[in-house]
Amino acid sequence: MELTRYEIIKILMEYVTDEIVVCNIGIPSKELFKINDREKNFYMLGSMGLSSSIGHGLALSVNEKVIAIDGDGSVLMNMGSLATIGKTTPKDFLLLIVDNCAYGSTGNQETHSTCTDLYQVSKACGIDSIGVFNEEQLRDAVKLALSESGTKVIVAKARPHNENVPNINLVPTEIKHRFMNAIKK
Repeated sequence: MELTRYEIIKILMEYVTDEIVVCNIGIPSKELFKINDREKNFYMLGSMGLSSSIGHGLALSVNEKVIAIDGDGSVLMNMGSLATIGKTTPKDFLLLIVDNCAYGSTGNQETHSTCTDLYQVSKACGIDSIGVFNEEQLRDAVKLALSESGTKVIVAKARPHNENVPNINLVPTEIKHRFMNAIKK
């Protein structure tokens, strides 16, 4: 059975140690905050479609693994990011696309990933990509992606669901400064 976005993020964070994590806007960031708030998490609060781009930019400029968590709706909004990632292939970058075929933060309206295979799109952009459909496949893909250098995309099929989580209790400037200080260390 397909996992929810919350379950996917929770499984990912079981394997995260010191990596930088950039998370998509809205409810995904709130879910990550509840699961495992860390100084090296960057919670996006209002820029849909840019988690992959922000993560990509960080991966090109720091000497550590960067993980970007993005949704299918956001990736569809910024498809050019996949081509750019494929062209530049940072040495330590993982893009986790949670594909629940829905705009989760705005009411689970259907996205066009129902007819656009983001796994095939990322492969066509020259990115080493893995499609996963269950917990075992996700765990294997995350372990592989975190153990190898290079750029990888994991497209995790999910069922639409928004976990009932509280708001992030940090203001945007706190998130920014805390994150910037953490990645300088």
